[in-house]
Amino acid sequence: MAKHWADFQYEIYLNGMTGAVPRLPTDLTRLEEMAEQRLGPGPVGYVAGSAGNGSTARANRAALDRRRIVPRMLRDVHERDLSVEVLGRPLPAPLALAPVGVLSIMHPEAETAAARAAAAQGVPFILSSASSTPMEQVAEAMGDAERWFQLYWAKDREVTRSFLDRAKAAGFSALFVTLDTPLLAWRPRDLDQAYLPFLHGVGTANYFSDPAFRAGLAKPVHEDPNAAVMHFVGMFADPAKTWPDLEFLRENWDGPIVLKGVLHPDDARRAVNAGMDGVVVSNHGGRQVAGSVAAADALPRVVEAAGDRLTVLFDSGVRSGDDIYKALALGARAVLVGRPYAYGLGLDGQAGVEHVIRCLLAELDLTLALSGHSGPTTLGPDDLAEETV
Repeated sequence: MAKHWADFQYEIYLNGMTGAVPRLPTDLTRLEEMAEQRLGPGPVGYVAGSAGNGSTARANRAALDRRRIVPRMLRDVHERDLSVEVLGRPLPAPLALAPVGVLSIMHPEAETAAARAAAAQGVPFILSSASSTPMEQVAEAMGDAERWFQLYWAKDREVTRSFLDRAKAAGFSALFVTLDTPLLAWRPRDLDQAYLPFLHGVGTANYFSDPAFRAGLAKPVHEDPNAAVMHFVGMFADPAKTWPDLEFLRENWDGPIVLKGVLHPDDARRAVNAGMDGVVVSNHGGRQVAGSVAAADALPRVVEAAGDRLTVLFDSGVRSGDDIYKALALGARAVLVGRPYAYGLGLDGQAGVEHVIRCLLAELDLTLALSGHSGPTTLGPDDLAEETV
C-alpha cells in the first residue's frame, strides 16, 4: 500500500482548526537561520560551514535552481506511489538521511533521535563512522528498520575490518564509503572558532568502543582520553588509498558497497570495474573542495557513464521536494539529505527530523502530481528546462 505523503499538508491544516501551527517552518530553507539564532556558534558553524568562501555550497544551490520543472497537464495523477527499489531494498520514497557525524553537538539524543525519526517514517538512516553514538546503540534504537553504514576508511586495517564486522552484526545492510575526505578541507567557519569536535572526543564513539582501536592504546580511553583522541586523529583518514584498495572492502563486506563523493564519469566507470554497486554524486555539501563542480551539474555525466551497472544516488544542496524531483529527473535513483535534518534535530530532536522528512516528501509528492507524474520512475531530463545565465 503506497504511503500518501501529501496528506501531511491536510494534517497541518486540520490541526490549525484547534489553533495549532507547526513548531518548525515548512519552508526548510528557513531552518538554518533559525538554528543560527538558537544554537551555539561552534556547532552551527560546523554544520552550516563549507570549504573556502562557500563557493561550492552556493554552486550546488545555483545548479539546482537553474533547472526548472516543466509541468505536464491532463495526466491521471490521483493515485501516486513514491516507492522505489534501491540497492535491492524496497523503500517507501526515494530519500535517505545522509551520514552526518558528531550529531551530539546539535542535540543530546544525537544519532539515536535521528535514526528513530528515519525508522518512524520508513526511510533509511545512514550512520556516520564519526557518530557520537556507537553503532550498536543506534541499531537497537531502529529495530528492524533499514539502516546503512558510512565508512571513513581508517589507516588501520584491523580497525576498518572491526567496523565492518560490527556494522554487519548490527544489521546495517549497505556500506557507503566516503572517498572525498582523505583530509579535512580548509573550513574558515570552524577555523575562526578554532572548533573541531573530534579533539574533544566528540564523534569518536565508534572508535573508542572498538576492540581493535582500543588494542592500540597504552591505557584505557577513560584513563588517558587525550592519548585516545590523538590515536584517533592519527588513523582517521588515509590520503594514500587508491582504487586497488577497494578489494579489501569487497573481501570484508558481503552486502552492497556504494562510493560516496564521485563527480567525474571516469570515476564512475572505475567503480563499475572495481565491482562496486553504487555511487553517490556528491561534493560533501561543499565542505571539501572550494571551487568544485556543483553536484547537480556533475550528475548527468555520471549517470550516463554508470548506465544500468551502478545505482546512482545524489546529495549536496537538497533543501526541498522540488530539489529531489530535479535530482531524480537528472537520473538519480534516490537522494540523500543532510543539513536540513541536522537543523531539525538541533531545533526539535526526533520530532524535528520527522518534520523535515515529512515536509520533503509531501512537497515531492505534490510537485510530482502537479507536474503530471504519479511516481518518480517516469521522470527524465525532458521534464526539466535549463535556464541560461
